[in-house]
Formats: sequence, C-alpha cells, structure tokens
Amino acid sequence: MSPSPPLTGLTLINNAHSNKGTAFTQEERRQYGLEGLLPTQVETLDRQVERIQRHLEAKPSNLERYIYLSGLRDQNETLFYRVLMSNPARFVPIVYAPTLAAVCQQFSHIYRRPRGMYISLDMRGRIEDVLRNWPVSTVRFICVTTGGRILGLGDIGVNGMGIPIGKLDLYTACGAVPPDVLLPIQLDIGTTNSALRADPLYLGLRREPPAGEELDEFVDEFVQAVQRVFPQCCLHFEDWKGTDALHYLDKYRSQVLCYNDDIQGTAAVTLAGLITALKIKDESLTEQRFLFFGAGSSGLGTADMLVSALVQDGLSEQEAIARITLMDINGLLETSRTDLSAQQQRYAKDSPACDSLLDVIKAVRPTVLVGVSTSGGAFTQDVVKAMSSLNEQPIILPLSLPESNAECTAEQAYEWSNGKALFAAGLQYPEVTLNGRTFYPGQANNFYIFPALGLAVYATCPKLITDALVIQAAHALADQVDPSGRARGRLFPPQTDILEVSITSACRIADYIFDQGMATVERPQDIRAWIESLLYSPQYPA
Repeated sequence: MSPSPPLTGLTLINNAHSNKGTAFTQEERRQYGLEGLLPTQVETLDRQVERIQRHLEAKPSNLERYIYLSGLRDQNETLFYRVLMSNPARFVPIVYAPTLAAVCQQFSHIYRRPRGMYISLDMRGRIEDVLRNWPVSTVRFICVTTGGRILGLGDIGVNGMGIPIGKLDLYTACGAVPPDVLLPIQLDIGTTNSALRADPLYLGLRREPPAGEELDEFVDEFVQAVQRVFPQCCLHFEDWKGTDALHYLDKYRSQVLCYNDDIQGTAAVTLAGLITALKIKDESLTEQRFLFFGAGSSGLGTADMLVSALVQDGLSEQEAIARITLMDINGLLETSRTDLSAQQQRYAKDSPACDSLLDVIKAVRPTVLVGVSTSGGAFTQDVVKAMSSLNEQPIILPLSLPESNAECTAEQAYEWSNGKALFAAGLQYPEVTLNGRTFYPGQANNFYIFPALGLAVYATCPKLITDALVIQAAHALADQVDPSGRARGRLFPPQTDILEVSITSACRIADYIFDQGMATVERPQDIRAWIESLLYSPQYPA
C-alpha cells in the first residue's frame, strides 16, 4: 500500500494536528502550496503564544476564554497545548473546573464542532463498528461519562461531554500524555432533566435513561467493544450517577483496565492532603477519626480508600471502618435506616438517628471533616468552631464543586477556627491574611492525581488499576510538599509545578507497578529518563 500523499494548501491549514499557522517556514510554504494563503511574516511558536495570551486577556469572562481556546484546539493542536502547558496554574481553571460548570450548563448552546465520540442507545448491537469510525487505532485512554452527575449540577445528559474533553486536556497539560492517544466519549443514555429534553437546542436523546438490566447490557457492550477495538485502552469513568459509578467500578475493576476518577481520584487526592496534614501535626493516620458529610460515590469511594490505607498501616478492616462516620442528606448512616445501599451499610453505626451535623461532631469527636455533599455552606460557623474546640489543628476539607456548593470558604474556615484549621477545598481560594498571618489554602483537586496515574499507566501498560496503586499515587503526591511548604500550612504542591509534580509521581507509581509485577513492558534501568523520553512536547516538527 503506497503512503498517503502529504497534506497541502488549505487542507493542511485546516488540519489541527498538522497546522503550524504563521510558523510555516518559507520553504514549507513553497513545498506545500501555502504561498499566498498566510500572512508574510514567519513567526516562532513563542510569538504565536504571545498573541493568544493577548487575545485571552481581552475576553470578558473565563467562559469566553474557554470558547476561544476550544476554537484554537480545532485549528492548531500544538499551539493549544503549548498555551496550556506554558502556565497551567492560569489555564487549568479555564479548561477545567470551575469554568467547566458553566460550559456544561450551556454545552448544547455553545457547541461549535464535534470532538470525541457520542455513543447512543440507538447504536446498540453495533457499538464496535461505531468505535472503529475513530481515526486512531492506538487509543490508550477513554474518558467516558453519561452526564448523570456533573459538578453538582445533577443529570445534564450530553451537556456533560465538556467533562471528558476537559479531563483529557489535563492528561496532556499536566501529565504530558500524548493527545493522540486520548479519546473523550459521551454515552448518550438520555437524561432525567426534563428542561433539557424540552430545549430545542439540546443535542442528546430526548428520553429518560433506561433502568437496570437494559443499561447494564448497553454499558457491557460498550466496555467489551473497547477491549476489541482499543485493546490497551484504560477506561476512565467520569461523572456517572452515584449508584451507577459505584456499580460499574465494582463490576469492571477486576476485569479490565479501568479507573473512576470521582471515586478513586477524589479518594487519592483527599488521602494525599491528609498525609501532608498529619505530617504537619506529627500524627499517624491510624490515630484519626473521620467524618464525611456526603455519602455518595465520592464519599464512599474516599472512605473505602481510607479503609485500605488504614489496613496497610496495621489496622484490621473493622477497626478501620470504626474510625469512619458518614452522613448524607437524610442524616447519620446508622443501622435503623432502611434506605441505605449495600455500600453505605458497610459504614452504618449502631447509634441513634441524627440529622444534625453539629450533633454528630459532638458525638463522634472527629479530627477530620470532609465535605462531599454539594450542600453549599453546610460547614457553618458553629460547625467549624466545634471542630476547633475538639482539635488543636482540625483538618477541614470542603471538596464540593462548583463554588456555590462548597461547604465553606477558606476565609470562613481560617476565621472561625482562629487560624487553627488545616484546610484544602475542591477549588483554589486566594491566600487569607488573619491577625497578621498569611494562610495558603490548598486545592484538593484530582488533577494532582489522574494525569500522573495516566502517565504511569501509559508507560507501563498494566492490566488493572488496584486501590494499592492509587494509594501509591497519594503518597507520591504528599511527599512532594516540602518542609517549608508544610510550615506555611500547604497541603499540596504549588500548581505552577504541576507537570514536574506529575512526572515525579508517575515515576514512583511506575516503580511500584514494576515491583508488583503488574507491568507488561520491560523494566528500564532508569525509570525517570525512560518516562521523560515518552513525554509529549508541544513543538512543531522540523
């Protein structure tokens, strides 16, 4: 078979993967029929980045900046990633949380052109054939959502496609995983959101999602089709309805290479923050008492990961479970309740019913309070003061997104605890000055975990992702907060160093994968040099 002829002219300029825009040299312009199609000046990639940054500064909002960057990705992939990787601390909040909440709410209205794949219920029986329409056969990561539970917004159907797109952008921007091995997928199963179904611009199926066996059959066809079409692919489940998220992770985690970021990623970044906080306090994990306000997939997943970590540190499973208390919208998870799922029953306490967070704090006397409830303002002044009266340095982690759903702000936590709290949230709050002291709130965001885990998996090609492997990712992250950072109350490394942080974590995760015999590639002599040789760099080819 003869090789395909090179792209030329407008076809080349309109190909985002190959386009260099004004960086095409004079020789390339002559060779590829570009003369007259571009302005005269030949620019460097850095000069192009400068122009993009000026365009972004002129935009009135981060939503408009997101739309502009999406257009840039469709025009020039290299330049897009060069911009993101030039300053992750600035651009991650634009292409990811918190801006993604607004993006997903309006996704069908701001839609420009397709990215990734949409697999709908109408394709049952032929999903494998549909997946083969994707032009790249070497896909290594699929981030897949049903849109059933997006950023505290509830079920938004195919409007949730912004999440897989944004997550995979961060695999590259924060982990240097090559973008051509990444595929965002929306499983369009319908939506329970009647307002969306009535919206004339809504892009998804206008029906209720299927229940039980019908959904299981659809998801199973999809999972098995991925194994045949992309045999080395890791499935990254993202923002499924809570019960579905737990069900499908439990079903597939021992069968195929898969990972649920809402469950395992949230658990790992929370564990990393706890490890750092306990280094500050000079205490062990096994000494702590944990209270979760929120008992959905994120809360249960983090609790399960904590059990695994506590068992690793020497406790029995029952001893570990005894140290963890959960509440949900209906109150304390306790044995008289008849509405608990099997996963929730594991943590049900033999205690009286109680629907007051403050009363549970007084009864349980937790050292750690984690918010995964999406209940904005739930950590009231009384709650924070109660935690502070029980602990010299209470660990307070309001992780819910978007900002309106955060259980408390950094300023509130520091002020109400009189500066005693060790704090991190799901979003990045600015520094807080109180009584002449500056506090540095952390962001317990999964982008500290999944790009590094993805890079290690990309390099080592394991068959499965275990909880022990994810716990390694948490320790690798926590160990990168140096003593000076801990002295300032930082629970996570600076976001400005996120690529270096991810590479360092990936090396440690890869080392563990090799030690456990999980890798399917040969172990190199120098893991760091080997991983660095695999990194994507946004440069134009010579």
